[in-house]
Amino acid sequence: MSKRVMIAAGGVVVGLILIPLIGFLPALLVLIGLPVIGYLMLDRSQRRRLRHIGRRELR
Repeated sequence: MSKRVMIAAGGVVVGLILIPLIGFLPALLVLIGLPVIGYLMLDRSQRRRLRHIGRRELR
């Protein structure tokens, strides 16, 4: 399996574990909110670099 597939599968597993524990909407907020918070923590130059490079170059 590729690294990208393993990360996606891990996200699905975490989501399925969180739903019964904390409910659907809080789990959805966690799964969407964490990547958004991570993006907002980047510097302006890091965000610009992330937007301009292709997804294949992120490795």
